[in-house]
Amino acid sequence: MRLLLAEDERSLSRAIATILKRNHYEVDAVYDGTEALAYLENGGYDAALLDIMMPGMDGLSVLRRLRAEGDTTPVLLLTAKSEVEDKVLGLDSGANDYLTKPFAMPELLARLHAMTRGRAIGPEPRLHLGNITLDRATHELSSAAGSYRLASKEYQMMEMLLQAPGRMIPAERFMEKIWGYDADAQAHVVWVYISYLRRKLQTLQANVQIRVVRGVGYTLEAIT
Repeated sequence: MRLLLAEDERSLSRAIATILKRNHYEVDAVYDGTEALAYLENGGYDAALLDIMMPGMDGLSVLRRLRAEGDTTPVLLLTAKSEVEDKVLGLDSGANDYLTKPFAMPELLARLHAMTRGRAIGPEPRLHLGNITLDRATHELSSAAGSYRLASKEYQMMEMLLQAPGRMIPAERFMEKIWGYDADAQAHVVWVYISYLRRKLQTLQANVQIRVVRGVGYTLEAIT
């Protein structure tokens, strides 16, 4: 099950993400409301955990925007505010549940489970864009021109790109998601693996490309 975690306190975000991953959730972590909204609008998440007090856009504003757009993704609000009025405001804004900090992780996991019950459908077995396909079972990237079985980190990067085509993904996001927060790898390793993938796409005669914006990130888009 794929979750978006929007929490601007990075040490808390890392702790929550680590425990969620140990409990077999896929987690993308963002640190401000504007980024959270962009991810939710493009990411196809099973649920979201939104801190209310965030820079850029607060969690309630993100939630209201989602609901106004007809997005029914289950949302659990995280906040330091414990007054009944604040809880009512959050629920009236479209939240599915509300958890006050500090909280115990077993309670967070239980609330997530209850909130997403019935949505635990496995991910799509294959991802497609243009004339390429990524098989999640075999890690095979293919087109009519041939196929490659991707190495683990190549596969993870390609999966991230295919899950959000057209969305810019910073190098730091790849580092956090694939190498981990405490990895010794340097940021330039992302470019090395992007280069591997670009060569494979070229050999496969793909009609999609990985576009690089220096200092911003990478995105997968159709070739026009």
